[in-house]
Amino acid sequence: MIGIPSKSFSPGMAQAGTSGLTIDSLVAQHYAFIWRVLRGLGLSRADAEDATQQVFMIAARKLDSIDPDRARSFVYGAALRVANNARRGLRRRREVLSDETSEEPEPESRSPEKMAELVQARRLLAEVLDQLPEKLRRVIVLAEIEQLEVPEVAALEGIPVGTAASRLRVAREKFRALLAGMHHQNPFAGEP
Repeated sequence: MIGIPSKSFSPGMAQAGTSGLTIDSLVAQHYAFIWRVLRGLGLSRADAEDATQQVFMIAARKLDSIDPDRARSFVYGAALRVANNARRGLRRRREVLSDETSEEPEPESRSPEKMAELVQARRLLAEVLDQLPEKLRRVIVLAEIEQLEVPEVAALEGIPVGTAASRLRVAREKFRALLAGMHHQNPFAGEP
């Protein structure tokens, strides 16, 4: 499981917009989802934290215009735009994204070897996802990491269900092909 930072976003605005939504309820319901999506889109932990806060600052400014039934779609769309801007800024500065060696505290039940394998697997996952085209990366993150059903993926992406299913199929094929080409880096390659 990916370690999720605490919800440090605190705009001090518990008032509800005309839609009845509060920023506090949006943060409570969608913070972890948005942070994981941003990580899946290639942002480092620190950049994902900053970007997640930016998403909810945008939501706070537009609270009155957010349809409560489409709140998740709204914050997801905002997250995509913020992630694109963040990645563009990183490319301009030519920074190399690097993860910390561990994203979660080491449980006593895990050996150092298992923890090293997990860190290596996370790096490999990030590298493979980074090689996928943006549209395919988004659907595979939503379906495989977030465990959303294809109709939910389609709704968030604003595409027909058939298109979402097709993109997911192609994304899985490309993911498998990329992973097969990197089998020497995969600590779990020999496992069933």
